Amino acid sequence: MTLQISLQKLHDPWVERISRELASGEGVRAGFSEQLVRFYELLEQTVMTGDTAWLDPILYDWGRSPTETNLEEGDYYVSFVVNRMIALTIETARDTLNKKDALELLAAVIPILTHSLSVVVRYEMETRVAHISNELGKTQEKLQQLDRNKSNFISVAAHELKTPLTLIEGYTSMMVDVAQSSEEPQMANYLNGVETGIHRLRHIIDDMIDVSLIDNNLLTLNFQPVWVSHMFNLLFNELKKTVDERKQTLTIKSFEGSEIMIYADSERLYQALHNVVSNAIKYTPDNGTITINGRLLPGFVEIIVADTGIGISPEHQAIIFEKFGQLGRTDLHSSGKTKFKGGGPGLGLPITRGIIEAHGGTIWVESEGHDEVKLNGSKFHILLPTRTEPTDPSMTKFFGQFEVNKKDVETESSVKETPPTNNPAA
Repeated sequence: MTLQISLQKLHDPWVERISRELASGEGVRAGFSEQLVRFYELLEQTVMTGDTAWLDPILYDWGRSPTETNLEEGDYYVSFVVNRMIALTIETARDTLNKKDALELLAAVIPILTHSLSVVVRYEMETRVAHISNELGKTQEKLQQLDRNKSNFISVAAHELKTPLTLIEGYTSMMVDVAQSSEEPQMANYLNGVETGIHRLRHIIDDMIDVSLIDNNLLTLNFQPVWVSHMFNLLFNELKKTVDERKQTLTIKSFEGSEIMIYADSERLYQALHNVVSNAIKYTPDNGTITINGRLLPGFVEIIVADTGIGISPEHQAIIFEKFGQLGRTDLHSSGKTKFKGGGPGLGLPITRGIIEAHGGTIWVESEGHDEVKLNGSKFHILLPTRTEPTDPSMTKFFGQFEVNKKDVETESSVKETPPTNNPAA
């Protein structure tokens, strides 16, 4: 029997067996049988000509045909059908033809079916990748919209709260003056407590506005000459009371680069450093140590703030630089900016990152992990460009004047800002 006759003899049993096993329901089976008839006719053409291109159109249709449900559930239905088709072809040939004709037919057909399976798998994978990419695109768009909505909310809320807060602040201040001049000391104490709350709320609103500026790329920097050591001295003096209350030790070490002058926004840079050191104080238990150190690198000065605190788990070391990125249960946090594990809106470090990156630098944290018994501690690394010239030509003369008067400024600062003698930076 010739190969062509064997193919014709196998046609009806092949279609009937495969449609009965792989299609459920008369309606589905009828449509499936039509596809099988079409495939078998193209298979015959391929066997007789040796050109697999005959099958490309139907394989393309099948490979691109998965439903939305198949794609979402990760089903590879078409490749399963073709794979099962190979096994059923072998069974049908064995039952329909004699041994010699069956072997001859299978030798010609199986390689073509195997090739068809690889083609269908490739098409299915391409379809699935396109589906996943599309879904990821939609998810990313939703996340971006959510982030924009969050930024818009922060911006609107901060500005809307600022006006009534200013009124409350003004009237409270007048009430404090009246209470202090009267014979109501208890009322003055109450109003002082209100003022403290207002000050904290003011700080939170200012942080919200800063986050909004950073998110919308509206943060502007006023570059001017800045001595790194002066910022350290200011930090020491401002945080000394807090450190003493917590019975902690704040050590500022002298390093190569700590005495240099760089070109930066002094107010914003101080804000960033203050946030990092305050964070170290907050997450370091009483009697702990916070150390400011660093080194000079080619084109950069690296500032390292290390603490003996509770540390940060590796999986959380990126979260802390995201807006509202708080760790642990916030309902268990104590209140206060510098109390141990004190709660807060989670904006300090995101603002710090925005300020540092606006200067052309970067910030990251290293920690062996969170452990409130072993106290692994954390190290925050701040990398800042060592700009020594203004980028604005109109400021060159202004910058040069600072360079000339540097010695006088340092002399005056050493009198006003030098920390106590137990500070290594003194």
